Amino acid sequence: MIINAVLRGDTMQYNELVLRHMDYAYSIALKIVHNAMDAEEIAHDAFLKAYKSLRKFNQKAKFTTWLYRIVFNTAISHTRKNHLQADDINEITTQPESGSDSSDPLMNQDRQRFLTVAMRKLSPIDSGLITMFYLDQLSLLEIGEVIDIKPDLIKVKLFRARKRLAKELEILLEGEVKEII
Repeated sequence: MIINAVLRGDTMQYNELVLRHMDYAYSIALKIVHNAMDAEEIAHDAFLKAYKSLRKFNQKAKFTTWLYRIVFNTAISHTRKNHLQADDINEITTQPESGSDSSDPLMNQDRQRFLTVAMRKLSPIDSGLITMFYLDQLSLLEIGEVIDIKPDLIKVKLFRARKRLAKELEILLEGEVKEII
């Protein structure tokens, strides 16, 4: 196994591990900080942290989940340190309402725009939870492993994050309606 080789001192194998997972780490960081340069730095820092902590990695667990946790925590720390707000979630696609025409690109763009603006107003943790669950399709158990919280508590936090997102959307849409009238 590649991790065993790295633990024996084969740094070339770690380079292989980094190459395999760099895009994954970068995309996680980018979803949280929404800045390409910061995301690159976070991914790099996360791989350094992972390398230093590799002996602590439980090889019975999935490496990607463990790495996700390191990247997520590094990105959240970076965000808090720099007082950044999460501001983009372009990959989210909303489910069309019954009776609505989901093939209308303008309607989909409007939904995306409102969702993006609402996501900017959420805390990085709320934004991260919604991203992990809906975009990355991680289970509650996997999310719990990433942020070190029990799955039942993740369910509650995700419920609250969705409520905050809905409230932000209501505020935005109310403002939009007033602009039209």
